[in-house]
Amino acid sequence: LAQKGAFSNYERFTQQDVKDVVEYARRRGVRVVVEVDTPGHASSWCKGYPEICPSPTCLEPLSPATNVTFDIIAGVIKDLQDATIDGVFHIGGDEVKTACWTQSPSISAWLQQHNMNATEGYGYFVNRVTNIVLNLGLTPTGWDELWTTFGTKLDKKTIIHQWHPQPTIVKEATAAGYRVVWSPNSLWYLDHLNNNWTAIYQLEPCTGLSDTQCSLVIGGGGEMWGNKLDASGLQDTIWPRMGAIAERLWSDRSITDVVKATPRIRYFRCLLNRRGVQAAAPSNPVAASAPTMPGSCFDQ
Repeated sequence: LAQKGAFSNYERFTQQDVKDVVEYARRRGVRVVVEVDTPGHASSWCKGYPEICPSPTCLEPLSPATNVTFDIIAGVIKDLQDATIDGVFHIGGDEVKTACWTQSPSISAWLQQHNMNATEGYGYFVNRVTNIVLNLGLTPTGWDELWTTFGTKLDKKTIIHQWHPQPTIVKEATAAGYRVVWSPNSLWYLDHLNNNWTAIYQLEPCTGLSDTQCSLVIGGGGEMWGNKLDASGLQDTIWPRMGAIAERLWSDRSITDVVKATPRIRYFRCLLNRRGVQAAAPSNPVAASAPTMPGSCFDQ
């Protein structure tokens, strides 16, 4: 996979690289959850193992019709198992479009042979990967399409990672007793540069939930997707807005006063700057942009 699927030999992670990242974060109070996203977002796998993809011109989702697919996935997860220090493993499962399956004669025939439609084939794939994770003694986490597609058919140990903004997802999943991690698009998507920290701060994951349901919202996070970003603009895109998300998550749902929070986020940004982190001014209309005028760090 790494030899043929990476952009270059320099741009790839070894098992030790992953362990080093997880350990570096752990020592600083940050939990890193390893994700192997399948069956979608996996076209690079076809470079090394073309036999697990629907066709040379229609690459994903990965094929459910051969055990080789699941043998390779199991091998990758086992390779990364030692890096999962808290026993949670993200299986992805998002943005799966099954057109390549129905267009593939062999996969289409396999689905028909097993009396499945494409959505049921997607469920079969998710169950196979979930069982791989569970059999390794790990806890599976998956994106919210797993919940909206399969609901309570999911193993009860599965953690739902919500990214769609619909409030019904967290409400229904927690009502059914599932744990949820909350990272809603678009306000908590940090690559959306027009998302101001004040709007981010006022977004409450437990709105409309009972206290019991709220206790099942075990965490959340701001998503910083790298589709159009590299290391040159990473820090000032994430910070200090990520601080607004952090305070929201560790605060009681009744704490929503932006005016009182403003001095805290300004101080936090200045503290980050003094420590060498290139955090942008929180008052910027567009994240990562320069301050609008000269002045004290505490006023920007």
